[in-house]
Amino acid sequence: MAMLIFMETLFFSGFIVTYLYYIGKSPFGPQPMDVLELGPVIVNSVCLISSSFTVIFAVRALRRGSVGAFRVWLLVTILLGIEFIVGTALEWRGLIYEDGLTIRTNIFGTNFYSLVGFHAFHVCVGLIILIGIFILSLFGHIKPARDHGRVDVATWYWHFVDVVWIFVFTLVYIIGRVPQEAVS
Repeated sequence: MAMLIFMETLFFSGFIVTYLYYIGKSPFGPQPMDVLELGPVIVNSVCLISSSFTVIFAVRALRRGSVGAFRVWLLVTILLGIEFIVGTALEWRGLIYEDGLTIRTNIFGTNFYSLVGFHAFHVCVGLIILIGIFILSLFGHIKPARDHGRVDVATWYWHFVDVVWIFVFTLVYIIGRVPQEAVS
């Protein structure tokens, strides 16, 4: 898992450096300050970051032998992750249909959808992992004494996705929304 996270960090680093390089270089089309709204994204971000805490509670419950509490906390984590993906989809729907921002509109659109989409893909992969663990627990295949360490390692990926979001959110929704004339 550590090697996977390391490799994924390199991929994300490439996307982040590209986004940084091209901030403010779109000569036409909507710019970040024109179309990105903080309100809904902050709600989505709070849900995603909160899910790191709920997955910690899940692992702690499993370590204590409380499979029921483990399932509840894991389900809460999954629901928070689903909210994040639904929120991202709704944001994209508005950006595409109301603001006319697509991956082909301008450099900002290309970089925005590439970076945020790459992150959303990773959230979906994390959700598949968590849902798989949840289903295994429902069928009795997760034993606290034997599997709490394995489940903990699997949740590292979820924490990684959350940490990456902090960087993506800061870059795209905070730094990226500042008019580039103010930065230069």
